[in-house]
Amino acid sequence: MSGLRREFGPMLKLAMPLALAELGWVAMGIVDTIMAGRLGAGATGASSLGNMLFYPVATLGTGLLLGMDTLVAQAFGAENQEETRHSLVSGVWVALFASPILGAVIWSLPPLLRIAGTNPHVMELLVPFLKALIAGIAPLLLFTAFRRYAQAVDIVRPVTFALVTANIVNFVGDWLLMPVFGVTGLGWSTSIARAYMAAVLLAAIIWKERRTGGLLFRISWRADVARIRKLIALGLPAAGQFALEGAVFGVVAVLAARLDEASLAAHSIAVLVISTTYMVPLGVSSAAAVRVGQAIGRKDRIGAAASGWAALLASVLFMGAAGVAFWLLPRAIIRIFINDSAVIATGAVLLRIAALFELFDGVQVVATGALRGIGDTRTPMFAHFTGYWIIGLPVAYYLCFPLGWGAAGIWVGLCAALVPIGAVLVWVWAATSKTK
Repeated sequence: MSGLRREFGPMLKLAMPLALAELGWVAMGIVDTIMAGRLGAGATGASSLGNMLFYPVATLGTGLLLGMDTLVAQAFGAENQEETRHSLVSGVWVALFASPILGAVIWSLPPLLRIAGTNPHVMELLVPFLKALIAGIAPLLLFTAFRRYAQAVDIVRPVTFALVTANIVNFVGDWLLMPVFGVTGLGWSTSIARAYMAAVLLAAIIWKERRTGGLLFRISWRADVARIRKLIALGLPAAGQFALEGAVFGVVAVLAARLDEASLAAHSIAVLVISTTYMVPLGVSSAAAVRVGQAIGRKDRIGAAASGWAALLASVLFMGAAGVAFWLLPRAIIRIFINDSAVIATGAVLLRIAALFELFDGVQVVATGALRGIGDTRTPMFAHFTGYWIIGLPVAYYLCFPLGWGAAGIWVGLCAALVPIGAVLVWVWAATSKTK
């Protein structure tokens, strides 16, 4: 308990700007959804569906780079500055290799949606929007590599600055491009904002290097196969976990797309709302990975355990409050995005279901970050596979279609997945933190 009290303040100091950065990230999606709402339910559904298809594939790339949390943080904790830079170089190479492959995968998805019976009007709007998003995949992965390095070596403020100011770039882009290109303009604006974020963070890293001796400029930038393999070995299970989680939301989006446009819009808006609250524990999760990894690098087992528990406590406090808000004010929250009575009624039901799993959603992502700091990226992947694909998705499908619950059935399925995932990962962290 004394270690937890000592660690809670430093954990919050690191987690708050990272959580703000994550909120800045999702704010772009909120602005895009609000702007799409002005074009009608079809545009709202198309933009949200496009994002739900883009992110599961893109997170394969960003997940590969999550191994940098372990490698950079532990090297930084051990005061091995050269190794931290080599990990950054390896991350850049992984981002460059992965971008064209992932872009091709995303572009192959629209024909599958047509076969699945997606609403034709939604498909007409979706395809050009998805093409615009693909243009930003390389900047997204490069930004991820720069970010994982920066936060692991305690360069946090530029991460927050990049994500918050990118919202200005995105809003201006939406305002200029949407009147000309419709919902496709929102996709181009998002890609431009991602390129801006990568450029800002690269500039911050270069500026820091020039002030601290420029070690990054003196090491080799050739692709180091051994280091890249080590990074991928850590990152691949994390990528699998992110892809499994993201793919579930992609699948349930396709299921929702088989319903009426109001149900799809309500589902899309509710996903955006829970994604907004999720960004806070996601930022805390990054802080947990860094603090735990640095403690492991210092060979401080007690400090590592305290860091993980402090992060979990912060998540419980925030997500508990969010769940209460979802239960008490669901209609007011949905009304922020769209003034359609059918969408508001369905969305309110979905948010009340979300209130039941908010706490577990928060602790699962933070426990995942704490385990990643230790170097365990496999356990979260298996937990997410079992929870989402063995339990949650079959329940969601059965309740939605055979029993006729519609979108509410999908969300009960998500609840059935997240409760056991959160409980299992906290239990694993409790057991692991005693032995590491």
